[in-house]
Amino acid sequence: MKPKVLVIEDNPANAELMVYLLQSFGYRPLVASDGEAGVALARRERPDLVLCDIQLPGIDGYEVAQRLRSIDALQGVPLVALTALAMMGDDDRILRRGFDGYISKPIDPQSCVAQIRRYLPEDVAVETVATPTAAADATAPAARGATILVLDDTRLNLELTRGLLEPHGYEVLTADTMSDALALARERLPDLVVADVGMACGDGFEFIAALKSDPALRHIRVMFLSSTHWDAQSRSRGLALGAVRYLRRPMDSQLLLDEIRAVLEHQDRGVD
Repeated sequence: MKPKVLVIEDNPANAELMVYLLQSFGYRPLVASDGEAGVALARRERPDLVLCDIQLPGIDGYEVAQRLRSIDALQGVPLVALTALAMMGDDDRILRRGFDGYISKPIDPQSCVAQIRRYLPEDVAVETVATPTAAADATAPAARGATILVLDDTRLNLELTRGLLEPHGYEVLTADTMSDALALARERLPDLVVADVGMACGDGFEFIAALKSDPALRHIRVMFLSSTHWDAQSRSRGLALGAVRYLRRPMDSQLLLDEIRAVLEHQDRGVD
C-alpha cells in the first residue's frame, strides 16, 4: 500500500506542486487547505507523514502541531513543517513546538522527495516506494546511452523528468518550445521524445506532425505524457499521428521508467 502523506497548505500552487511530486514518486497525497481541515483529515485517515505550512488561515501550523500531538492514534506520526525560514532561531522554535523537522520554501523539486523520505519510518519509505536507486537494477535501461528529448513548457516538469532519467544513464535533452525541440531533434537525433500535449505555443499534436513529416526525423519515437489532454479523442488523435504511448501525468516514476525501457527495447529489436 502506498504511504499516505498529508499536506496542509493554503497556497494552491504549493499544494499542487507537493501533490505532483508525491504522486510521481509513489506516495498517496492527502490535501487540506487550512489547519482545522488538516487536523480532521489526519484524525480520519491516519497518514504516515504530515507536511504542514506554518502560516495558515484560522489556526496556524503550531496550533495544528499541538492538536495532532494530543491525538493518541497519531502518536509517532512524523510532523514536518513547510516554511520559509526568515530569521535565525526559527528552526529551533519549529522543533520546540512539536515538529520533527522542516522543509524550506520555496520547494526544490530535485531534493524535496529525498527530504520527505528521511522522515518516514524506514520500513514504510523503503519497502513501498520505488526509488531511482532501488529501481536501477530492475530497469537497467541505458547501457547503450540512449538519448531522450523532453518537450514541455513547464520548467518543473522538465526538471522532474531530467532528475528521474539521468540517474538511470540516459542522456536528457530538454526544450520548452516546439521549434526548439525540432531543432534539437535535427541536431541530435534522439532515440525517444517524451512530449507534453498542451503547451502555450503550439501543442504536442503539431509537434509530432512536424516531426513525422521530416524524412530525417520520422523514425524518432514519440511518447506523450499529459495531465490536461486526457480524453479518448485526444488519445486517439495522438496515437493516430504516430505516438507509441499516450500516458497520463502524474504517474508513478517506476511505471514511467518501465514504459520508456519497453519503447527503447522494441526500437533495439526493430519492432514497430
